[in-house]
Amino acid sequence: MSLRPHRPACLGVAAVLTFSLASGASLASGADAAARADKVPVPDRMAALGDSITRGFHSCGLLADCPSRSWSTGHGNRVRGHHSRLLARNSALQSYNDAATGAEVVALNGQARQAVTQRAEYVTVLIGANDACAATESAMTSVADFETRFRRAMKTLRGGLPNARIFVASVPDLRRLWAAGKGSLAARSAWSTFKICQSMLARPTSTSAADTARRKRVRQRVIEYNTVLAKICAENPRCRFDGNAVFAHPFTLAQISKWDYFHPNTAGQNELARVTYALSYWPAAVTVPRAAHAR
Repeated sequence: MSLRPHRPACLGVAAVLTFSLASGASLASGADAAARADKVPVPDRMAALGDSITRGFHSCGLLADCPSRSWSTGHGNRVRGHHSRLLARNSALQSYNDAATGAEVVALNGQARQAVTQRAEYVTVLIGANDACAATESAMTSVADFETRFRRAMKTLRGGLPNARIFVASVPDLRRLWAAGKGSLAARSAWSTFKICQSMLARPTSTSAADTARRKRVRQRVIEYNTVLAKICAENPRCRFDGNAVFAHPFTLAQISKWDYFHPNTAGQNELARVTYALSYWPAAVTVPRAAHAR
């Protein structure tokens, strides 16, 4: 999907987060991580659900998707995504990128159905920032609708892939992007020209009470989305939420594409891959033979 003038894919924000492993969900010790990895078989098939960040939008070309540089399905020398890291443990791994640039949570169930047909054993999910990144504050997806849509997709995954492991990343703190870029003329120009995430990024230099309050309300909506993600993920014993790690961490403009100052560049995707994988099911450098685990 091409960059939409009024509501661009804004999951790219998440990719620029440079997680601090001390906030959000804390990581287990090395010994605990190794034990955890040893109990979970490395998958043969994985699927990635979400929008532009998962598609690697703007990470390898203007207005182009680049799944090979995705934090989830990325592989090769540029981005060591979850796929690349798991491939080192299971050379038979196949991955599917079912995300769509510009997708909102309403599209997630369709993506989940694709993952079911692909018989995925590991599914990554990063969705929700587009629901907050609207042309206006009033156009944001309601929390009730967000919960209904996300629950439906998770029900599809649980029903069709009862043994699959699911990793859910939190929605990024959009106000952090505003704070990082508001002082950059280039960033402000891009946000204005492309009408990017105007619910948060409109009038970026304004300090008026109205604009300050608007940004606070948009941020609160993202917090409420993350509460939904955590709650519904916790209902599935094979689902792992990132503990708000994506939301909680700072990021820099150096990790954002200079084409729009919004989507992640290669460095942003690679950093996101590194820190999210550390929170996944296989953080330790342990190879789990498939033969040792019952299907």
